[in-house]
Amino acid sequence: MLKIQRSTNPRVVLALSGRIEMEDVSELQRVFALENGAQHLVLDLKDVTLVHRDAVKFLADCRAKGMALENCPAYIRQWMAREAG
Repeated sequence: MLKIQRSTNPRVVLALSGRIEMEDVSELQRVFALENGAQHLVLDLKDVTLVHRDAVKFLADCRAKGMALENCPAYIRQWMAREAG
């Protein structure tokens, strides 16, 4: 189960915790759309415990579009790098 917690400081930070499953990608896209400019969001992945392959591709796409990924676990960074090339 994915939990999303929003904070501002002055950036908009979405702290994700738990598992990011395939069906969570559409929920994240909906949340980003509500923020009117997802490229200015910061995703804090400190408490992410497990990700689905589609979620890794989605996170890599977010990063490629300029979104910041903070506290990204090493295994997710490595997986994104493998998917990219």
